[in-house]
Amino acid sequence: MSEVAQSSGPLAGLKVLELGQLIAGPFAGKTLADFGAEVIKVEPPGTGDPLRQWRLLHQGESVWWQVQSRNKKSVTLDLRQEADRAIARQLAGEADVLIENFRPGLMEDWGLGYETLAAANPGLIMLRISGYGQSGPYRDLPGFAVVAEAMGGLRHLMGEPGRPPVRAGVSLGDTLAALHGVIGVLLALQARARTGRGQVVDVALYESVFNCMESLLPEYSAFGAVREPAGSALPGIAPSNAYRCADGQVVIGGNGDSIFKRLMTAIGREDLGQDPLLAGNAGRAARVDELDAAITAWTVQRPVSVVVDTLQAARVPVGRIYTARDIAEDPHYRARDMIERIVTASGLALDVPGVVPKLSATPGAIRSLAPRLGEHNAELLPGERKA
Repeated sequence: MSEVAQSSGPLAGLKVLELGQLIAGPFAGKTLADFGAEVIKVEPPGTGDPLRQWRLLHQGESVWWQVQSRNKKSVTLDLRQEADRAIARQLAGEADVLIENFRPGLMEDWGLGYETLAAANPGLIMLRISGYGQSGPYRDLPGFAVVAEAMGGLRHLMGEPGRPPVRAGVSLGDTLAALHGVIGVLLALQARARTGRGQVVDVALYESVFNCMESLLPEYSAFGAVREPAGSALPGIAPSNAYRCADGQVVIGGNGDSIFKRLMTAIGREDLGQDPLLAGNAGRAARVDELDAAITAWTVQRPVSVVVDTLQAARVPVGRIYTARDIAEDPHYRARDMIERIVTASGLALDVPGVVPKLSATPGAIRSLAPRLGEHNAELLPGERKA
């Protein structure tokens, strides 16, 4: 763990009750916990959060769990039972923030709706993450990240023209929703500091994706233009693409006006760099195929290392396409503390992602390992309770 592992963090003193599971809600909880909040994670007895068993396991537990639940405390409650729901209400009465990502209406069915909890704790902020939000005609439909990415407009743009869309190999919809949720919580805390009252932060997965879709809607509204998939290119912005090399691929962003000139000089195409019709992005976008062909003709004859070194020397944005191995071996990741080494309770030495964003005076930190199921029952729950 980092040298600042014992620092309190900017959210020290903030108490968060996390009732969600899997990705969106817990990722929001992890982010708050990284910066000092006390996050009490409620899990079902016996099984715990399903994420404990997702993807690759070490001694029966997911290594992903060590990232998603670091800095948290675990208690076990069966929210299907009224006695345990009463304990959850008690915990919520002492919390600043409650996070949940169940289907809309379930918290109300359990007697854990916002109106009920806020009556006892007016300052409570409830972060509610769901597929479609807490209102609207789709409210009660089941929603996962895969659907949110499609409805939000992202999936249609991912892939090659004329071929079925692809997905990123991670649940972007969940993570984007979690980050929007954290923003909402911080805004609500700022408002509470003035008014003394909490509120509901209503985050929908599809809306979080849609919020990142840049010019997609205004271009349709103004021109009836429906943006289509363009593979590895960035439509209307040129040149910006992935390019084949002799032994792999690189990505190059040569779309700034002065950068474009340096790129053309570096690849021996000063004629294009000095062409007045290519001085601005509009002209380059109109001749993007010509520019991509010129760049590829140069890159395909050279190994990735030469392409990267040459273009970096010319101050042109360029990069390898990283795998997990590349990330683990990259010195910049290490220098920025973006890879931290922990040792799990089972004795596994494990590299995990560091904390972001980087704060100069009150940085976040990995202060504690992901908890064992029900590890904090004795500390936080009444009576003697087993996991």
